[in-house]
Amino acid sequence: MGPIDSFFHLLNFAAPALVVGVLVALAARIFMKNRPSAQRLPAQAAINFVVCLLVLFGGLWFFGHDGKMATYAALVLACATSQWWLSR
Repeated sequence: MGPIDSFFHLLNFAAPALVVGVLVALAARIFMKNRPSAQRLPAQAAINFVVCLLVLFGGLWFFGHDGKMATYAALVLACATSQWWLSR
């Protein structure tokens, strides 16, 4: 695998974390009544992205390969918990 293929593989690995992190931060603006403590949307999305990325790496380490539904379920739960913690 060449360096460009490795780069695209890494981007595809991180894409679910980025999408879920940003969408949860956007949904929090609409559905949560309390104003989050990290009030800027990019800060919320970045924190959610890092949490989701850590969950994806944990799933890769635990299962030995990516793409397991249990990892994606843990990703959603961890991102929701992170957003809830930001709103406290």
